[in-house]
Amino acid sequence: MTHLQAKKLQVFRPARQLFLQLKPASTKTSAFLLATGLSLSVLIPAYAAGTANKTISINQKPQLISQGGKTVEITLVSYAVTKAAYQKIIPEFVAKWKREKGQDVVIRESYGGSGSQTRAVIDGLEADVVALALALDTKKIEKAGLIQPGWEKEASNNSIVTHSVVALETREGNPKKIQSWSDLTKPGVKVITANPKTSGGARWNFLALWGAITKNGGSEAQALNYVTQVFRNVPVLPKDARESSDVFYKKGQGDVLLNYENEIILAAQQGKTSLSYVVPQVNISIDGPVAVVDKNVDKHGTRKVSEGFVKFLFTPEAQREFAKVGFRPVNSTVIKEVQNKFPKISKLYNVQSLGGWDTIQKKFFDDGAIFDKIQSGQR
Repeated sequence: MTHLQAKKLQVFRPARQLFLQLKPASTKTSAFLLATGLSLSVLIPAYAAGTANKTISINQKPQLISQGGKTVEITLVSYAVTKAAYQKIIPEFVAKWKREKGQDVVIRESYGGSGSQTRAVIDGLEADVVALALALDTKKIEKAGLIQPGWEKEASNNSIVTHSVVALETREGNPKKIQSWSDLTKPGVKVITANPKTSGGARWNFLALWGAITKNGGSEAQALNYVTQVFRNVPVLPKDARESSDVFYKKGQGDVLLNYENEIILAAQQGKTSLSYVVPQVNISIDGPVAVVDKNVDKHGTRKVSEGFVKFLFTPEAQREFAKVGFRPVNSTVIKEVQNKFPKISKLYNVQSLGGWDTIQKKFFDDGAIFDKIQSGQR
């Protein structure tokens, strides 16, 4: 048995330890992660000024840095599209903490699909802070016993650190003249969205479709009829938002992609797409939560710096970085600064107005619930 094969057998070792022992650039690392079912997002170290950037050998035992020393290390686990913001925010926090506390901070970052990241944390990726795409994912980590109940009250704004809305991204020039939710049911309009049974982003899309009727004076029966018609225009159901974007961009399928507004703005900034999209005036507030992972920070002795990092995310400095990459800020000062950057929404609602995530999951996405009935009716 090779050394790598021996490593593969250690499937119950904590995922944090596994990540810290692997060389990020190694092709063997990628193969190993695939074999063990872990997220392929690499833990990227962000170091304070003057701290050596070092690669930990596969044979070297990980050294957890104590909270009480001159250097403290935490791990941030987030969903993919936040990476551009955090790579600006983290150095600002590190510098601030050094100035005020006299302590160097090392922040390791892991990015991937929100659902995949949630499973990785539950399975052993020892995150100190999680910033996920929807509170339902954070609640799964809570139910696994890693986050204490009441985490929503531990930070500002009920621990919601970013907002976004659902946008209708069209082909350049909008050849199908898509302007509103109602256009998605027109014959010949192909709608691309992921499967809400497997994708957190697609759940937001589904709820936006539902609310387009119920939050605009319509009944639930009318909403069911409307959403059913929309899904008749959905040619494929990719498993996640990233795959649905690939279907639209790379494969050229569909006339309109249901997407986060911030994803479209960031993609345009990176030269990946043009800014051809519509933001419907009845829309859902896509709320991104952040939380300290209590069991892990207590184990690592990192509660003070982890809570300090979460608090920093709500400051104007951090909120400006979120806004730069397309997120709608939650800080009142920054909201005023960027109010002309984002289209105004006439009717904006949230998941609480739909009963909260537990109710939503049971009503719409559990086996045999509304989405399954919609799908079975199409067959």
